[in-house]
Amino acid sequence: MRIIVGLGNPGKLYRNNRHNVGHMVIDKFKSQKSKLKKIVVSKTDCFMNESGKFVKKLVEQYKINVSDLWIIHDDLDIPLGSYKIQKGKGPRRHKGVLSICQQLGSQAFWRVRIGIDNRCLQDRVSGEKYVLEDFTGKERKVLDGVIEEVCKKLATY
Repeated sequence: MRIIVGLGNPGKLYRNNRHNVGHMVIDKFKSQKSKLKKIVVSKTDCFMNESGKFVKKLVEQYKINVSDLWIIHDDLDIPLGSYKIQKGKGPRRHKGVLSICQQLGSQAFWRVRIGIDNRCLQDRVSGEKYVLEDFTGKERKVLDGVIEEVCKKLATY
């Protein structure tokens, strides 16, 4: 059994924000009606910085090892159009991932880090503000290709 969780913020206000890319991946993954067995797929129902409580509850409910947990989230250290799948990496500055590490007492889970950085070097917007802005139409087209690729990868692991 494994659990795949997409991080994001609840509500319509945040639906298209860069910080909600984890939710976007889960929506696409579920829409493909994958018949993969022994996988729990979920979106957080809390704000990003409280993700740990939500994830811990799922891990305890399904009694899985932390190594069978997959967390999908936005990443400002990766350019838009790219992603990385890694296991056991620390949270760096991502407060949602930090919350999960603190609640689980471990960072030995999988992270699907979706790149969202497309900021101009001049007049650069702060990360805290940038992640709460919506993707532009052009950015969303790039992101949709990444989401498609990530969903294929999730189905094969």
